[in-house]
Amino acid sequence: MTIADYKQLLGDHGKDTKLNLSNLFGNVDSSGLTADQFYGTALSLVYAMDDKELIAAVEAEAEGKVEANVFAAAKIAATLMAMNNIYYRFVHLCSDKQFAKMPAGLRMNAMANPGVEKADFELFSLAVSALNGCGMCIDSHVGVLVKHGVSAQAIQTSIKLAAVLNAARTARSIA
Repeated sequence: MTIADYKQLLGDHGKDTKLNLSNLFGNVDSSGLTADQFYGTALSLVYAMDDKELIAAVEAEAEGKVEANVFAAAKIAATLMAMNNIYYRFVHLCSDKQFAKMPAGLRMNAMANPGVEKADFELFSLAVSALNGCGMCIDSHVGVLVKHGVSAQAIQTSIKLAAVLNAARTARSIA
């Protein structure tokens, strides 16, 4: 299954989503992202969404365009953000600020060496953090990306991927 195949599974209510998928996946070269950044971000997102058909479609699109390390790093980003986004969203939203002063005590060693460039992994993590709604994590990842010289267009594209892939999953689930 490819993105083109997946689009066919979306109902008429998914017309805009189909167009947005075509625009994103049809214009990777002008997205402001490298192939590793684009497909790694997309993979991280679909792994976080746990939609088997969408995972298959994005994996098929990425196949031959990125190496195995990008697939692996995307899985790491999805997994670590599943944990971090819950924890840090709680810390951020809780009115009792004592929790912000406590050490998290959560193992995150894979972040130190995810197998891809630091900025690439930050983009993967940012997109998943946006999907999961963790404002504290979003701010942290954007700050690191800006320090690494990642363009606003690249950051925006990672969030557009999150938005459109989430819309695709929703359109498919109600088709």
